Amino acid sequence: MSVCSYLKLPFSFDIAKLKRDLALATQSPWISHFNTRAYENDWACIPLRSVGGAIEHILPIESEDFQDTEILKQCTYFQEVIAQFACEKTSIRLMSLAAGGVIKEHRDVGACLEDGITRLHIPIQTSAQVLFLIDHEPVHFSAGDTWYLNASCLHGVRNDSQQARIHLMMDCVSNDWLQDLFSLAGWCARPPSLYGDPTIHDDNVIEVIARLREAAHPTGLSLADKLEGIYLNSREHIARKH
Repeated sequence: MSVCSYLKLPFSFDIAKLKRDLALATQSPWISHFNTRAYENDWACIPLRSVGGAIEHILPIESEDFQDTEILKQCTYFQEVIAQFACEKTSIRLMSLAAGGVIKEHRDVGACLEDGITRLHIPIQTSAQVLFLIDHEPVHFSAGDTWYLNASCLHGVRNDSQQARIHLMMDCVSNDWLQDLFSLAGWCARPPSLYGDPTIHDDNVIEVIARLREAAHPTGLSLADKLEGIYLNSREHIARKH
């Protein structure tokens, strides 16, 4: 397992009860994800906790006004599950990826334990043919269990099964309780950023360098030279290891 990519947590839930509440929730319509270029087939959600409690609000934006939706208020087992996690929650959604669907590899900057948002997945409907690709590693999130995904890592999903994959997904505000839980589960903290900035990594550093040089500001040019030196040294180190 990558140091900071994902983790199975010691919480498992009753799949029959999860599916019972799923049936209640899906009396409301699924809302297709707004970024249609990020997926193939259908990727959709039902908000359970959103800004202002609006059932049509699917953006997990920064806000202090997250409230339970009317949909969640009908789903007593979902409420029980959510209450097991002793932390503040922002966005909570049911996320469905259609049969044959693909979520293209991407990063959600800042969506990790260390940066303040701990994204948890509880699969309700899934199969072994549903695989995350997390930092190039295939991973199956098992049904009824609780999984952490560091969404700031490179990740995507393939659903090669014949049914939709549906997860209960919670964005939790990182706190001491979560830190202790992760430690008990064998968590290894993320190492310091190689480039001194967690938003800069091997997948985008060349683009960052190019943009800094294009702007041609003296400070930016100096930073570009520094980043290029770090990148080339890291490549050289990897080459020597092999």
